[in-house]
Amino acid sequence: MGKMREIDGIYKQFGISEAVSRFGEEILSSLRERFRQIDETAEYNQLKVIWAMQEAGVSEACLLGTTGYGYNDLGRDTLETVYADVFRTEDALVRPQITCGTHALALALMSNLRPGDELLSPVGKPYDTLEEVIGIRPSRGSLAEYGITYRQVDLLPEGGFDYEGIRAAINGKTRLVTIQRSKGYQTRPTLSVARIGELISFVKQIKPDVLVMVDNCYGEFVETTEPSEAGADMVVGSLIKNPGGGLAPIGGYIAGKRECVENAACRLTSPGLAKEVGASLGILPAFYQGLFLAPTVTSSALKGAIFAANIYEKLGFAVVPDGSESRHDIIQAVTFGSPEGVIAFCEGIQAAAPVDSFVKPEPWDMPGYDAKVIMAAGAFVSGSSIELSADGPIAPPYAVYFQGGLTFPHAKLGILKSLQNLADCGIVRI
Repeated sequence: MGKMREIDGIYKQFGISEAVSRFGEEILSSLRERFRQIDETAEYNQLKVIWAMQEAGVSEACLLGTTGYGYNDLGRDTLETVYADVFRTEDALVRPQITCGTHALALALMSNLRPGDELLSPVGKPYDTLEEVIGIRPSRGSLAEYGITYRQVDLLPEGGFDYEGIRAAINGKTRLVTIQRSKGYQTRPTLSVARIGELISFVKQIKPDVLVMVDNCYGEFVETTEPSEAGADMVVGSLIKNPGGGLAPIGGYIAGKRECVENAACRLTSPGLAKEVGASLGILPAFYQGLFLAPTVTSSALKGAIFAANIYEKLGFAVVPDGSESRHDIIQAVTFGSPEGVIAFCEGIQAAAPVDSFVKPEPWDMPGYDAKVIMAAGAFVSGSSIELSADGPIAPPYAVYFQGGLTFPHAKLGILKSLQNLADCGIVRI
């Protein structure tokens, strides 16, 4: 009891009332079995990563890096072997020159599509920043400018796949199918690896030579398998999300069939140079150690998401996923129905940050989005969404998207601060 009183005192220093703290503890006491299952998945994935590193012969020399052209970069090439093993693919491209998740996705699409091809999304609207990549919103250098057409089939109202609509949409021009695993700024369910596998199997039965790319952002290490093990030709993601473990300061990856990865490398660097160039510039220790930590960091973020879901569901807000359903990414959506709720939540998350806790986030016209976006991200790596963060468009239905937490205690603090801020604003009553 003495130790608990000490902890209560520290929470009070953060401005968290006894009522909010007690409410959080009541919720937390019901989640022990869920957390145990998450720890089992983390243990499996941790062993998988260590095995891949050992099989690839990771050595101290791999951590040294190169400058200039980056020819014969042992650490870079070995890291890509590790990623290919972890994701069970033929090859991988893992580079600091890939600036973000959107860049990684654009790179995979632009390098594996040609003029006259058609891109199909069978899971509805893609993430906002991809709209300009594709040309849904006109933008310089989009796929549309290169004569690549786009078609989408929306999910059914209950979140299922519209198989008949997908069958009708696939045609002779369909070259690549893109599947977004996570929900983006939507309140639809995240797709499990099993459901992605079913969709891939259906698509390939109709057109066996079609390529399937999965936007794997926020989903890595949440399950014991990845979409590449369910038939995806490419899985794509950002290193400042799950696989970077909070240490990678930049970067993205594309793992998949050797031809697809080679195409991406030729677009990233130059035809004829491909993977042979691209100096690692001293960044490799963060990439290796981040990947090593990624399974347990992801488990902390998952626990935070489940805690948030149960907190806000108990208070009567719509949450996706709900407090009890299975998890397939680290994102938790909470619908407040008002801009004030979204803003108050984000202010609470920011106030719990180790960096820039004194900053009050405000909605702004963020590049790549068609509405003002508010982002709470007091992070060691700018924009890192495996660190505790929350964001959302200031547009109906006024939902906030919460993710990350390098440790569960920090995720817990952030959630309690968000709840306290909402209570202080009169939006919730505890």
